[in-house]
Amino acid sequence: MQYRDYGNEGYKVSAFGMGCMRVPHVKDEHGNKIIQREEAIKMIRYAADHGVTYFDSARMYFNGDCDALLGEALAGGYREKVKVVSKIPPRFVNSEEEFNSTLDDMLKKLQTDYLDVLLTHDMNREAWDRFQQMGMYQWMEKAKQAGKIKAIGFSFHDDVELFREMVDAYPWAMAQIQMNILDVNYQATVEGMKYAASKGLAIVIMEPLRGGGLANAPASVQKIYDEYPEKRSAVEWALRFVYNFPEVSCVLSGVSTMEQLKDNIRIFEQAEPDVMSEEDLAMIGRVREEYNKLIKVPCTGCSYCIPCPKGVNIPRIFYLYNSGSMYGDYEMIKELYGFVLSANADATQCIGCGACEKKCPQHIHIIDSLPKAHEALINAGK
Repeated sequence: MQYRDYGNEGYKVSAFGMGCMRVPHVKDEHGNKIIQREEAIKMIRYAADHGVTYFDSARMYFNGDCDALLGEALAGGYREKVKVVSKIPPRFVNSEEEFNSTLDDMLKKLQTDYLDVLLTHDMNREAWDRFQQMGMYQWMEKAKQAGKIKAIGFSFHDDVELFREMVDAYPWAMAQIQMNILDVNYQATVEGMKYAASKGLAIVIMEPLRGGGLANAPASVQKIYDEYPEKRSAVEWALRFVYNFPEVSCVLSGVSTMEQLKDNIRIFEQAEPDVMSEEDLAMIGRVREEYNKLIKVPCTGCSYCIPCPKGVNIPRIFYLYNSGSMYGDYEMIKELYGFVLSANADATQCIGCGACEKKCPQHIHIIDSLPKAHEALINAGK
């Protein structure tokens, strides 16, 4: 296992961090995810025994059960050897009292006196405004002074302008961002990542496989991999691309099977920065171009089209629509669109007013595209 500096915090972490959102699980009759506890604990302990020192959880994963799983798995001497990270979204708390009670409950479930890092989670413009209005950073600082957390960070899902604004707002210890072979110019972007690293923040990468979508390359992409002289799996190329950046402290990979875990540990045995040649990067560029050919709607996720008068989450709908076409992971796509439906933010809410089209810098025919996206997402995989 390779280890890297965790920003300016004065310690190193494993280049591979185990994301616990996708540990083995089944669904009950109501569609709730239930952790397969014995196998999940076995995997977490296997990871720790084989050099993984960074474990990522969150308050909302498995309806709060993920923290309890991690606490159980790391009991018996494991906790002292690793870094434990968890998260609270601003929307989950309404007061400092509620924040403190939530944090205390998390620590109890994790069977620990402190978190190595607490993140304010899923940050976008709305969450950032709420975070600042509540004074949540000050609450986190007090928890740090009380010894309940060692460092403060944030996970991010918005554009690079907001990312820079957040980086500059407080002395964060770390930033967790989405990055993979496709998202170099999306959300925080490579530019934003380098900016945050220059400020001393640890950079933790999430979604290096785009929710698993990049693990199973479509035929046209696989052909590029197969024809390249250096032979690696689609998973290894995707992970290699992100750990190649010297700014990256840790790459989170969510694993659902022991086989996946062992493969990740193998891959990260060679996870040194700047290992990709110009030829390697050019090949990845061709892969990116091939994926982009599968995009249904040329939406960049800039979000200029929202807020919609009827609350339609246009960027999210088009993101899922494109993801379905690019990766064919229909089960995951339908599940994610279900959240959009439950929030009454789906394409059927559109009344064709055209407000979005007037603001779209890509001049997308949004009104015509939304019904097509809805039909594809509802019937995905049929």
